[in-house]
Amino acid sequence: MAARREAGEGEPTLIWERPEPPSRPAPSPLSRDRIVRAAIELADADGLEAVSLRKVAAALDAGPMRLYGYLSTKEELLDLMVDAVYGEIPPPVRAGDDWRGALRALAHGVRDAALRHEWLTDLLSGRPSLGPHALAHGEASLAALDGAPGFEHIDTIALAVGTVNVYVIGALQRQIADLRAARTTGMDERQWQHASYPYLARMLATGRYPTVARFVRDASHMDAAGTFEAGLDCVLDGIAARLPRL
Repeated sequence: MAARREAGEGEPTLIWERPEPPSRPAPSPLSRDRIVRAAIELADADGLEAVSLRKVAAALDAGPMRLYGYLSTKEELLDLMVDAVYGEIPPPVRAGDDWRGALRALAHGVRDAALRHEWLTDLLSGRPSLGPHALAHGEASLAALDGAPGFEHIDTIALAVGTVNVYVIGALQRQIADLRAARTTGMDERQWQHASYPYLARMLATGRYPTVARFVRDASHMDAAGTFEAGLDCVLDGIAARLPRL
């Protein structure tokens, strides 16, 4: 929750409720939207490590102190960035009888946004996002299942949506970690596999890892998109198996 560290008596403590300062003539006009967009551009280019109030101010050709009229901490800036990305995600439509389709659309909407903004995954598993776009996304996600067969109870809806979200975040963390590791080594996935195979072959030849050897030899080894889809199918099958008992 984006809370201000210090606030006057009666002053809203959440950035979502605090008005922006009045606009005034300046060589570099500011707004929360411009600040957030500049921060997102920095994070997209160089990761969250590149985001600071000083660097955002420099990107906007403004003094860092001017930003404090619009937000109080870097944590608030991160919350605003996450909420802005939630605004990019198409809301899932009401399922009708196709609850699988609604949950699949939810999963792919979040995944697509995170692949455009890799830093998002670092923040999704933290505190809840309570900005207006995040709340609208949560509302649409729950409402998409409301009234679908087997989803008459809000607990059933919340469990299904929550389970899919947890799966998506976990799958994204693994995929993005692999992407970052590849960039660190300067090799693509195929080059990295070629470089590491001699070591792996020696380890498997010891016979101590027979199931890993079977995996290396016989598994399908789908790409990231195929692996995500197969895992999502497993999650949806699990939800379907529980529906008669809920």
